[in-house]
Amino acid sequence: MDISAKTAAIVLGAVFILVGILGFFPNPLLSPTGLFQVNTAHNLVHLLSGVALLAGAYTTFGASLMLKIVGVVYAIVAILGFLMGGPMLLGLVAVNAADHVLHVALAVVILAAGFLLPEDQPAMA
Repeated sequence: MDISAKTAAIVLGAVFILVGILGFFPNPLLSPTGLFQVNTAHNLVHLLSGVALLAGAYTTFGASLMLKIVGVVYAIVAILGFLMGGPMLLGLVAVNAADHVLHVALAVVILAAGFLLPEDQPAMA
């Protein structure tokens, strides 16, 4: 099975939305004291990222372009996270060292999907 940019955007978008929702509920993975530190602003960023990826997949905007945009945003977030180093990114978004590493990995994966995957699968005859 070959994967397309549209499929990647749908899967990643759904995961971001799930993570955004999960962050609003106390759990050991995503919480103010969890492995990945989140707060309301961080959860909203995840939800927005998911919506943007799904919008790219289901509109004429295009999955590849939206993956590239979201990937660049996460690359910037990763760089800012390492440069700023504090518990709050831009004074709004709660982050920790695990978040910084994850943001790098997300940027690489999302950008790779945007640049390397075909936009969509050709129709089967």
